[in-house]
Amino acid sequence: MQLRRYYDSNLRTTVTLDADVERLIRDAMRERGTSFKAALNEAARMGLRGKERKRARKFVQKTFRMGEGQEFRWDKALAVADSIEG
Repeated sequence: MQLRRYYDSNLRTTVTLDADVERLIRDAMRERGTSFKAALNEAARMGLRGKERKRARKFVQKTFRMGEGQEFRWDKALAVADSIEG
């Protein structure tokens, strides 16, 4: 197993943000009282990890009783539909 070694744990890079994204980051800074760097890092982590954390709710089909003694023959449903359509 080969381990990757990083020479600098704090990566510095230049990123060009769209105006709406910068506004969102600056809003997050004010709300949380954090620095631009902290707000940007948090937003990136939430965005990248968000897919892993969110689980779809389990689908539950709602069913309803139709009463007793239904006399409709479901095995003949297509024939009935065909006769209705003419």
